[in-house]
Amino acid sequence: MDVTTPGDTPVQTGVRAGGDGVGRVGVVVIGAGQAGLSSAYHLLRRGLEAERDVVVLDANPAPGGAWLHRWPALTFDAAHALHDLPGLPLGTPDPKEPAADVVSRYYGAYERTFDLPVHRPVSVLAVEPEEGPAGSSGHGDGPLRVTTTAGTWIADAVISATGTWDRPYWPYYRGRDVFAGRQLHTHDYRSAAEFEGQRVLVVGGGTSAVQFVLQLHEAGAAPVWSTRRPPSFTRRAFDPEWGREVEAEVNARTAAGLPPASVVSVTGLSLTAQYRAGIDAGILVSRGPLSELREHSAVFADGSVEPVDAVLWATGFRAALDHLAPLRLREPGGGILMDGVHVVKEPRLLLVGYGASASTLGASRAGRAAAVAAVTRLRAGAGRATAGNLA
Repeated sequence: MDVTTPGDTPVQTGVRAGGDGVGRVGVVVIGAGQAGLSSAYHLLRRGLEAERDVVVLDANPAPGGAWLHRWPALTFDAAHALHDLPGLPLGTPDPKEPAADVVSRYYGAYERTFDLPVHRPVSVLAVEPEEGPAGSSGHGDGPLRVTTTAGTWIADAVISATGTWDRPYWPYYRGRDVFAGRQLHTHDYRSAAEFEGQRVLVVGGGTSAVQFVLQLHEAGAAPVWSTRRPPSFTRRAFDPEWGREVEAEVNARTAAGLPPASVVSVTGLSLTAQYRAGIDAGILVSRGPLSELREHSAVFADGSVEPVDAVLWATGFRAALDHLAPLRLREPGGGILMDGVHVVKEPRLLLVGYGASASTLGASRAGRAAAVAAVTRLRAGAGRATAGNLA
């Protein structure tokens, strides 16, 4: 079906974009991790047709989302809990199999089972109003233009599920530019064996930092751990009630337009038997806040100095939302004002995997909510050209 956009650009429903081509769909889902796959599943379950009404754009070369890039030593039993995607249980993987392999296989099977219209590798460069750049006062009712490395799609709704992996956070510390040793982020970590015989400063207070300290010690390195605050270990089991409490606390920030806090800053670190042993052995003991780096050493807030050969920044990630910059969504507080999965400033955009929905459980639920919202928008008439299956 031929249609004409407000900008008089001829497009055709159900045409796959490519090169200079333009495709017209009802919903573009950006990202094929837990949130993106859940969104796509629920969109198809509600009557939308793959390719004609929905496409999923994934920057990765294969299924797996951010898990595809996890270090080989991260086994499934040591990873954050992976919750089932809707309609297809994960089953019981080998706990000692690399998490990247488990999740890539599971996500791939999921895509095939439900014939999800995933296009890869496709990187999204920009999402902007088809009627032109967003004005200072707000956003229109026309479609959104999604510009990618594989052409352009025009969509009545966009579900952005890009997560955080592509935006590692490197904090600024005095002397970081003069330190002579190797510096790397969790994003680039592959194996503790690379650091055998070295003194490695691990900066960060989350689960990854704790695991790195233990792995480095086991590999024959000498880890030095630095955290801004005393590590917060807890014996509380992460049950559904606690999960709801954590979600509510994280959501309170995004509902106020503030950047989402990390989940671990709310939950603390689960005190496993392995972590308890590491504490008792004097391995998991923080030196406190880092003050500065020198050419071959680290200076801590208490004035003590430790020689170090490398720095591993386990300092987390920020939401990967650069492709949404043309929509001007940021609030003065630095975050995006949210109402659940709805972006308050931009009704054509649903945001999942942001804030509390960054966990795999939250992502699955948010994917369903985003799909319901997108279909509701199409049924209301914003997607007249592509909502034929919804009547």
